[in-house]
Amino acid sequence: MTFRYIGSKARLTSPLSRVISSYDNCDRFVDAFCGTGAVSEVAGLLGRDVWANDTMVSATIMTAARLLSHDQVSFSRLDGYDGAINRLNQTPARTGYFHRTYSPASALHAGTARRYFTEENAARIDAMRSLISDWREGGDISPDEEKLLLADLIAGVNRCANIAGTYGCFLSKWQSAALRPIVLQPRLLKDFATELDTTTHDVADLVTAENDLVYLDPPYTKRQYASYYHIIETLVLGDEPRVEGVSGLRPWQHKASAFCYKRRALDALVSLVENIGSRHVILSYSAEGHVDLLELEEMLSRSGKIVTTPIEEVGRYRPNRSASANGDTVTEYILTYARRGARKSSPMPRNVILEGATA
Repeated sequence: MTFRYIGSKARLTSPLSRVISSYDNCDRFVDAFCGTGAVSEVAGLLGRDVWANDTMVSATIMTAARLLSHDQVSFSRLDGYDGAINRLNQTPARTGYFHRTYSPASALHAGTARRYFTEENAARIDAMRSLISDWREGGDISPDEEKLLLADLIAGVNRCANIAGTYGCFLSKWQSAALRPIVLQPRLLKDFATELDTTTHDVADLVTAENDLVYLDPPYTKRQYASYYHIIETLVLGDEPRVEGVSGLRPWQHKASAFCYKRRALDALVSLVENIGSRHVILSYSAEGHVDLLELEEMLSRSGKIVTTPIEEVGRYRPNRSASANGDTVTEYILTYARRGARKSSPMPRNVILEGATA
């Protein structure tokens, strides 16, 4: 099935490219909520140095993979990139964490038969992840090569996952795609390298320079990325956490985002924009988000110049075919902000939400 990453800007790269290009005097592009890396890739193709940040480690891995060039990932010890992919595809299945936690075999270990993956695919995921770890620990692959293979493994896992779009839950019946064997596919690599830094900081902790160009694409709705994409986070971290509930969620509450809570989102977003170190900010937002755009414009206009541009309607995120009661499209907006004078001195809100907080 198609991997639906909530809030992905893959379909909005053309208008965002035009906006980014207009800031020709800014030094570095800072993608503060990088997600799958679609916008970081745009900035890299425009020749910008990129700093990609996200609280999800899996997001920074997917982003880094999109920006890698041929010269950065030679896989000299594994007969090249294609050779590494072929070895992963041919490695024998082995039962491990994914098999006992996220396949029907979990009935023996957790009392719940989780149908995220077939038992065969889950065992092959275990084998592939273990082999990547062995290569890295043995010095057979570099850190960049490890990131690329992990991103390719994420892509392969997404194609065979028995889900409706995210990993918040599994489907009760097997989809045809989930019954097919997992296969990794090599991706097209860039012809030139992008100067890239990746971090997994809370956005409140980012220390940006005044002449950086900061792009903000915060969560719009109540959907918490740390819970919706918990399985690919576990895949990347390889930490085999204790999980809870029917869905087998890893601990995620410490990564809960203030932007996902309706009562907190406006103040959190205004404070973020006004307190970030950079003078110029590009902000993506959606008409279906928690924050009223008129209120946001009014509050930000007190400290800087704000321009809002509606861009073409895009397909609404729908976890399945029946979830279309609110229509098929939603309007996305690009807001540009130029701060006047010194930044505010008030502390920025952290993303962590205390237990018991309500939307």
